[in-house]
Order: sequence, then C-alpha cells, then structure tokens
Amino acid sequence: MPVEVVTPKIRGFVSLSAHPEGCAREVQRQIEHVRRPASEWPGGNLLVVGSSAGYGLASRITGAFGYGMDSVGVFYERPATDNRTASAGWYNTVAFTEAAREAGLAAINLNGDAFSAAVLEEAMEAVRQIGPLDLFIYSLAAPSRTDPVSGQTYRSVLKVVGQPVTMRTADMANGAISEAVFEAATDEEIAGTVAVMGGADLERWVDALLAERLLAEGARVIAYSYIGPELTWSIYHHGTIGLAKADVERTCRRLDARLQAEVGGRCWVSVNKSMVTQAAAAIPSVPLYISFAYKVMKELGVHEGTIEQTERLFRDHIGPGRQPDLDEEGRIRIDDLELRDDVQAAIEALWNQATSANVAELADIDEYQEAFRRLFGFDVPGVDYDQPVEIDRPLP
Repeated sequence: MPVEVVTPKIRGFVSLSAHPEGCAREVQRQIEHVRRPASEWPGGNLLVVGSSAGYGLASRITGAFGYGMDSVGVFYERPATDNRTASAGWYNTVAFTEAAREAGLAAINLNGDAFSAAVLEEAMEAVRQIGPLDLFIYSLAAPSRTDPVSGQTYRSVLKVVGQPVTMRTADMANGAISEAVFEAATDEEIAGTVAVMGGADLERWVDALLAERLLAEGARVIAYSYIGPELTWSIYHHGTIGLAKADVERTCRRLDARLQAEVGGRCWVSVNKSMVTQAAAAIPSVPLYISFAYKVMKELGVHEGTIEQTERLFRDHIGPGRQPDLDEEGRIRIDDLELRDDVQAAIEALWNQATSANVAELADIDEYQEAFRRLFGFDVPGVDYDQPVEIDRPLP
C-alpha cells in the first residue's frame, strides 16, 4: 500500500480514519507511565477480552510493563485496505505487541468476534501456550451479540426504563445546549440489552476456562463496569445499560463462589471513572457531563485517564499480593475520586449554570474534543501530521 497523509474523518461519535503513528505514540506514553524494571516484575499470565482500546488496552499494558505478565488479547478490529486506514484498535494492538515482544514478553492476539464459539476455542488454545491464567479481565462492549448456542442475535439499546426522560445535552462540536428526550425501552429491548451487555458471555468464558483447567490457583476475574453520577442515572444506571450492568454484578457473585470453591480464586466488578470513549460519545448528556468532570477534577488535582485508573486498580486492588477494598455491594470502586462530594457538587453547579452562551467557559470542551481525537491517534504531541505514513501495519 502507498504511504499517505492521514487526516481525521470524524462523523459524530465515529472516526472513519486513524493515524498509525499517533496511536503508537499514545500506546508508548501509557507504557512509559506504568513501566517498571524487569527485575521487579513478578510475572504471571493475563487474558483480556476487549483488549484493543480504553480500559482493556490499559489493562494489557499495565499487566505487561508493570508486572511482566504474558498475555492473550481478544479484540475485533479492522486492518487497513487500499483506500482506508486500519481502526485505531488495530494500530494500538500492533504497537503494544511490538513493544511487549521486544521486552521479552509473550503477546498473543486474536482478532474476531469474542461472542463466537470459534474465537473462544482459539483463545483456549492461546492460553495453553502461555499457561494457566493469574488474571482474566473482561472489558467487552458491543452493540449486538449472537448467542453461539441458539444462534439468536440480540441488540442493545440505550433507553430509559419506565417513562421517557428529558435531559440537557450539548453538541460537542459547537457547544450548543439543547434538551434530549430518551424514550422508554420495551421489555424486548431490555432483554436484548441484558443479553448483549450482561453477564452471560462472561460466564461462558469462565465456564470454558474452568473446564479446561486454564485458571491458576488463586486466579482473579475482573469485569469492568460503570455507574456514574446521579446526574446521569436516569439514562444509564437506571436505564437499559444499567440493568445489563446489574446482571454482570449478579453473574460475578455466582462466579466468585465457584472460583473460590474450585481454584481458590475470586471474581469482582471494578466500577471505573467516566472517560472520553467512543461509547460514551454516543450517549447524549454524557459528553457534556464529562467535559465538566474533566475541568473540575483537573482543578482539584484528582483527574485520571485510563492508564492512571488502571495502574491504581492493579497497585491498590488486584495486583499480586493485593486484597481489594470493596464497597457494600462487593465492588471495587476506582470511580471514588470522581464521586467525591466536593467533585460532584462542583460539577452539578456548572451543569445547572451552563447555557449555550457560557458553556465554553464553564466546561472543558476543547479538552473533550482533543481527548476524543486522541482515541484515533490525532492531536498527539510529537506527531507530524503533514508527513505521509504507511497505513498497512500487519499484526506481528
């Protein structure tokens, strides 16, 4: 493929292009943030399902360069074609794999539908190559899921439960504030969302790992979740996605009992902070909230990105020899800084004051937009975007 100058092609909450050098530099920044000398690595084996971006990618990076863990990553990404760049997650995985192998770590990649029986079988074989897992992180989000047994396809929806809800939202391109109406989900839509985003697939993976004896003694299983602030509860925590997340928690409690009995292991849900992600960008009101949260948390000195959050999760809760602090529901809460009373009070005050005329002053919209573009390798410091680059980067 010829080299080309890659420019952003962003349509709403989707980017049709990604910059390979920008993605690689962002991966390297995360690596350097968590890197410890190899002499301090305790080692171990890690599987991440949903490993190519966000918290899943940060987990694979932290496990590898903070702890020396060999890893298997499962993801669903797009390679480059003659007229289109690869997806950002593809470039992220290429950069991670090259760095991990250069450091002497095993890094096995599986690109495909994690909901399928074929990918699960391939993953079991990949795990056999590195050995029984010390840590399994489930960080998968998708709009649909085909049940590998029944063949039925389910689709998730972002809707409220009960009565329609009206909430403030903003066009993050120009800051214009308006009202968004969230429709109430039908029973079928609720069931479909739980089938996609709930705990069924997590349980399928753990069942397979236990059956194949691929979980080490004391293995830990972590499922990532999100609750968010009360400001957004009507559309998230109490909506269709929230019901799916509640199903994940129930599943984790069942799996926790099984893991303790069979391998002396544990299963926990980690509730993470609000972050700029492609999924979050698709939810009206949430980008506006995040732009306030980033501003307030930076001013108070408590802002964390995905790599900082994940490093703290490993260091304080799930790393070797650590026992997590749990809330009353048995969850790990690394959203604790975001949900501090002073942080939420400051965000709510800005939320109530904001208008189209003043939102640019009250919210960190520029940072939100830059953070969104960085997801795809753009606006990354040190990258010359006027230079042509090779867009075909095969997985090593």
